[in-house]
Amino acid sequence: MLCCNTRAGNLRRELPNHSSPSTQPSLSTRNSILNSLPKEDFERLLPDLEEVNLALGQVLYQAEDPITHVYFPNKAMISVIANTVGGQCAEVGVIGYEGLVGVDVLLGADSALNENLVQHANGALRINTAAIRGEFKRGGALHDSVLRFVRLMMIQVSQTALCNRLHTVEERLSRWLLLCRDRAGTNELQLTQEFLAIMLGTNRATVTMSAIALQSAGYIQYTRGHITVTDHEGLEDFTCECYQTVKTEYDRLLK
Repeated sequence: MLCCNTRAGNLRRELPNHSSPSTQPSLSTRNSILNSLPKEDFERLLPDLEEVNLALGQVLYQAEDPITHVYFPNKAMISVIANTVGGQCAEVGVIGYEGLVGVDVLLGADSALNENLVQHANGALRINTAAIRGEFKRGGALHDSVLRFVRLMMIQVSQTALCNRLHTVEERLSRWLLLCRDRAGTNELQLTQEFLAIMLGTNRATVTMSAIALQSAGYIQYTRGHITVTDHEGLEDFTCECYQTVKTEYDRLLK
């Protein structure tokens, strides 16, 4: 594990705690939860939804922060990071277009359990906590979609724990790159050594060696702060079974 106070903390220090609303008038979204709603349900949420731009490295919540807004990512990806009292940290899950950030407030809590950090910058829609709670309590389509997402997160977290215990750094890196590619919708990923080290719970030197190994195999192109997936099928064949296990469940539950 890495010490977030010395690695991630330095990356985040100058970033805002919350997003600024976008001036773009359109509220089109790629988010699966919002897209699953009947028209009348979505229209009830519409007055309280606003577009925001999420910046790379932006912290949406620290652990125990009050949750004032819930975020529905489009092509952004948010890492859920658990921290120890001593400042060590590890990623325990990722959230993209399939879900929402801040689900804690729909499960009886008022504050965040873990840190939520923007790992891939892009847009999102956000809504205030009171509005989303009101719609969730109706017990309709939003309620059902959120519960499906919670199950997906349970699957992902359990598989991540298994992967971190049993598989090599190269396999874990390839799994993580595929997860990021799926959510970002692009082969071009802006990822620094520091971020990758935090996500994989290792050091930068190990990240570099693992990335070079994947590049030598022809799966990626790796330069400082940038990774291009050049052979995603080869990367899928190389990675451990954890990626396909999670992807299969996501595809099934998001139909």
